Formats: sequence, structure tokens, C-alpha cells
Amino acid sequence: MKHFLTRCSIIICLVLTLAIPVQAAQSYSHLYISISDALMNTKQDKDAEAELALAQFAKDWASVTSEQKEAKEKVDDILAQAREASSKEDRLQALSTLTNALRALEKLENPVDEAAQRAEFGTKFKPIMKAFEDALTSGDIPTIDSAYKDFNTKWKKIERPVREQSIAMYGQIETQMAFIRITLASEEPDVDLMKSQYADLKQTIEDFVAGNDTAEVVEGEYSLSTLIAYIDESINFIEAGNYIAASDKIKDFIKIWPNVEIDISTRNGSLYTKIESDMPILVSDLLKSKVDAKAIRSKLDTFRTEIELVQGSTDYTMWDSALILLREGLEALLIILALVSFLDKSGQKTMRKWIYLGALIGVLLSALAAILMSTIFNSAMVDTNRELMEGYVGLLAAAMMIGVGIWLHSKSSVSSWNRYISKQIGNAISSGSVFAMAAISFLSVFREGAETLVFYAGIAPKMETSKFVLGIVVALLILVIFALVLFKASGKIPIHKLFAVATILIYVLAFKIIGVSLHTLQLRDIVSTTIVDGLPLVSIIGFYPTVETMMGQAVLLVLVGATIAYKKKQK
Repeated sequence: MKHFLTRCSIIICLVLTLAIPVQAAQSYSHLYISISDALMNTKQDKDAEAELALAQFAKDWASVTSEQKEAKEKVDDILAQAREASSKEDRLQALSTLTNALRALEKLENPVDEAAQRAEFGTKFKPIMKAFEDALTSGDIPTIDSAYKDFNTKWKKIERPVREQSIAMYGQIETQMAFIRITLASEEPDVDLMKSQYADLKQTIEDFVAGNDTAEVVEGEYSLSTLIAYIDESINFIEAGNYIAASDKIKDFIKIWPNVEIDISTRNGSLYTKIESDMPILVSDLLKSKVDAKAIRSKLDTFRTEIELVQGSTDYTMWDSALILLREGLEALLIILALVSFLDKSGQKTMRKWIYLGALIGVLLSALAAILMSTIFNSAMVDTNRELMEGYVGLLAAAMMIGVGIWLHSKSSVSSWNRYISKQIGNAISSGSVFAMAAISFLSVFREGAETLVFYAGIAPKMETSKFVLGIVVALLILVIFALVLFKASGKIPIHKLFAVATILIYVLAFKIIGVSLHTLQLRDIVSTTIVDGLPLVSIIGFYPTVETMMGQAVLLVLVGATIAYKKKQK
């Protein structure tokens, strides 16, 4: 056991060492994600989640240093307004202003000449536009299609100045390009219509280069829920056979997409690319003389589920934190009870206080180490690699949790540990060493604390330190009550049943950790995403309707089932 824990500690240290860069340049990308989360949750009337996102922003922002004092103070002031906002409208306004203030700070720290940027963009894009104009003039559809693909690819490479300087102009250009794509993908492409659509697009681009913000602002509050709602309405129209109405609804989706795309592009780049390329094609497919409704419905269902997966990223709750400590704390209590009973039988009741002191120190040091670990995971030092670390460390912790559940907590391991404790306390009593007595108690409890840290490594990256600490406090209070009951009526309590229930709950948490960790890696395209149609997303237990997450969780279920069967066979 000693070697097992040592190896686990070394592995975790190595993971942390590799995940934390020595000197990372200051980046605000994680701050924009927090603002995006707050905006999304505010729009969906999820006040608690919005406040958590703002709290995360505030914690990350506290570690930011800048020589641009005035701009930084402006961000401080607007952040305070966002956190104190009394209405949905006030918070949305404050969050929008916060985004602009943060962007202004970035510009001051990295000054750019916007007029020069626009001119450079125009110079780069001019030959690209000319090539597409020549293709349109030819009237040859394959030539136009090839030119459009080249146009779109090169736009993606140089679009950044437009997006950064004017989200309205950026959105209008994206929408106009999508409508050209819809016309081009139709059953009988109308070249004249494409020329008209391109003329509007060209004018928007020229207006941007000239510094004129002429875009029509898309009014309204939009979120990932809005995208899902538009997909649902389109599916309903398809089922009713009204393909024109379905295509119109997807056009509405395309129009608001630029206002919402950052919520997806920051979390799942491949999904962002697929939606941009495929949605215009679906509009055209719905307007053809022969509509493959089943294929279109399947594509929309997949997009809906994938957007839900982005929207439903799971964090752990206070009770997840409390459960781990309750499970391991219960075992520590039983060890202390065994130590005290041994002293009573040996006529050494006066030594009890040293058992309690050693146990108290073990609990406090374990809790302190857990809080320190959570603080490190949530620090600004790991922002650039946080999601990857969440995924990998979560899977590592789940694997350890399975291993400990199957091996360490087996009957033979517990009995051998108790024999070891009895031997050591017997030696301590014979030598009369108070220090030895306290040390045995401390090591017994801290052993459970070490296991607890291994398990906490899997959930700490996706928890706020405040919730993490609250879970520990709640667990400690419950354990105090358990302790009183155990010491009053230890002989009457079916301890083995308590362990059985607690161990089942630990396996449920391992199930959740595996699902959440694999899902996190899917959002970073480290693990592929294969949607299984018809299955729900149940974030409370970490169940995501993808083949990859279910395969990982199936391995856990097989191992647990095999362990149960093996134990029954032994009996």
C-alpha cells in the first residue's frame, strides 16, 4: 500500500509538472470564456451559474497585472457592476461593456493601427475577390463552386481584423457568404442571384476597409438555447412536410449564428467549422425537388446533440466533494474506534487523548492538502492547459479510484491493515511512548487522507475552491455526527452495510468523473465525438450520448461487475 500511494503521488506530481508551464505569456482567452459563460447563463435565466462564471472571472482577473492602470481599473469597475447587477438587462449590458473594456485593455497593451489593419486586410482580400468575380462572370457552376471554396478558406485565414473591430460587420459578411453558398448548392444555381448577393457582400467588405460600419445589427438576445430552439422548430417543420418553412428557420439560425458562434468556437472548434460549412447546404437540400428528409433530420439531430454537449459541460457539486471525504472518513473513524477499543481492553484508557490528537492532526493536514490542491488547479498558472489537465487528471483519478475500490478496500486488505495496526499499537503500549501512540493514529487517518487526495485530483479542476471547501466542511460535520453515534453504539451498527452503500456511491462518482473527463477531451478534439441518436444527456451523473464516453463508463461497469462476481465466488 505504501508503495502504491507513493507511485500515485509521483504520477500526479509529474502530471502537474507537465501541465503547468514554467513561464506562460499573459493571455486573456480564459477571461473571455468566463464572460461568454456568464452571458449565456444570464440569457437563459440561470442566475446561479452566471454568478459562478463571474466569480471565476474575478478570481482569474485578480492575478492579472498591467501597466495600463486606468484601463485595468475600468475593468475592475465594470466587473463590480456586473456582479452587483439587480436585473437581467443590467447584467447583460455590464457583461457587454466588460468585453469591450477587456478588449480595450488588450489593445493598449498590444497597440495596433486599426486603419492600417483595415487597409492591409483590403489589400490581401482584393485578389481573392477578383478571382471570385471572374468565376461568376464565367457562369460555369463548377468554376464558381471551386472559387467560392477558395474564397471561404482565405477569408477564414484573414478575418480576424473584421471580427475584432466590428462584430456587426463580421456577422453581416458571414451571413452574406452563407447565402451565396445556399444559392450555389441549390438544385439549379441562379448565377444572376449569386451576382446580386456577391455585390452586397463586396459592398460590406469595401465599407469595412473604408472604416464605415454599415452593418445591420441583429437585434435580440441569443444563446446556445436559441440555436437549439431553431433546430427543433426546423425538425418539426420537416416532420410536417413543410420544407420551405424548415429552410427559413435554418436561415434564421444562420443570421444569428455570428452572435453566438464564440460560445461554440471557444469550446469545440470542429463543431464550429461543421456548422458553418453544413448549415447552408441543409437549406439548399430542403429546397430541392427531392428532399432526403431522413438524412437532413439526422444531421440536425446530431448538431442539436453536439450543441447540447457544449452547453451541458458538467461541473462537480459540493456533494461530490463531500461524498469522497465521507467514504474515506468513515473508514478512518472505524480505525480510530479499533485503536480506542484496543486501548480499553489493554487497560490504557488514559492514552485515548493521544489517539484523538493524532487523528485530528491527520484530518486537518489532509483537508489542508486538498484545499491547496484545488487552489493550484484553479490558479492562473494552469489556465493555458486547464481543460487538458481536467481531462487527463480526471481519467487518472478515476483509474486510481477503481483500483482502490477493487483492491485496497477488499476484505483481505482491511484485515491485514488492522493486524498491522494492532501490532504497532501493542509495541507502543509496551514502550509507553505517547509520541508513538499519536503517530499511529495520525498515520492511520492520513493514509485515508492520501487516498482522498487521489480521488479529489479528479474533481478539483472542475470545481470552485469555495464549493470544494464547503463540501469538505459539510463532510466533516457529518463525520462528527457519525463518530458520536459509532462510539455510543458501535456494536449495534451494521458497518459492512454502511461501507457497501458508501462504496456504491464512490463508483457512481467514478462513473461521472470518467464521463466528464472524456467529454472535456472531446471538446478539445483530443478524443473523437460519435453521437448516439435518441439518448438523453444526463449531466448530473456525467452521462453524455457519445460512443466514446459510454465505452469508458462501460469499462467501469464491467470491472465493478467482475469484482462483485469474484467476491461472491470467494465466499
